[in-house]
Amino acid sequence: MSALLEIPVAVLAGGLATRLRPITEKIPKSLIPVAGKPFLAHQLELLRARGIGRAVLCVGYLGEMIQREFGDGSAFGLRLDYAFDGPKLLGTGGALRRALPLLGKEFFVLYGDSYLPVEYRPIAEFFRRSGKLGCMTVYRNEGRYDTSNVVFRDGSIVVYDKKNRLPEMRHIDYGLSLFQATVFNAYPADKPFDLAEVMGKLVREKQLAGYEVHERFYEIGSPAGLTELEKLLQGGTAGMAKP
Repeated sequence: MSALLEIPVAVLAGGLATRLRPITEKIPKSLIPVAGKPFLAHQLELLRARGIGRAVLCVGYLGEMIQREFGDGSAFGLRLDYAFDGPKLLGTGGALRRALPLLGKEFFVLYGDSYLPVEYRPIAEFFRRSGKLGCMTVYRNEGRYDTSNVVFRDGSIVVYDKKNRLPEMRHIDYGLSLFQATVFNAYPADKPFDLAEVMGKLVREKQLAGYEVHERFYEIGSPAGLTELEKLLQGGTAGMAKP
């Protein structure tokens, strides 16, 4: 295996997962069993197979259960740290803002319900070449697996909007991004805000690079997605091979 990437991955694992109730009334989404083990175990195995050596779990709802289950990450061959929301949920952006001391000057961000069989190293190299403050991976979705929310044209993200749908939206936010930490310094600590807000601002400032991936995404954010991933992972090797 090649050398581990020095860039950590922040995993956004603090949501309430209301679409998966009643399963998530007693356990967080990361601990939902998929093909015989908690979903986060599959995520961490895939991260390690892709050369990631450190992850920071941004946790909120029932986060202590995740920490008890996964500890320092040594069982998965990587180092785990934890950033807790505290008494109130901070949203995806606020959770990252709170985790900055653990993340260093640049870091990947992975949604806590995403299973993404993609290589990380080329994305990191592309991001550094771009000279921009952020990078979003996009997939030409054409509305197939979820609602497309990105206008990606000539290698650039022209529009990113999760609320207002445009006919020319062919791509979707794939679920993996990369940022310079300085992006989040402008936001107040301990106040909720959404990562989409950060990305929208970077698009307007032409500071969000776009990296197109061609491996489809899988997720457990919905019952249908959970069922589909369960089938994919039954063999136990999904995503382990190089794409």
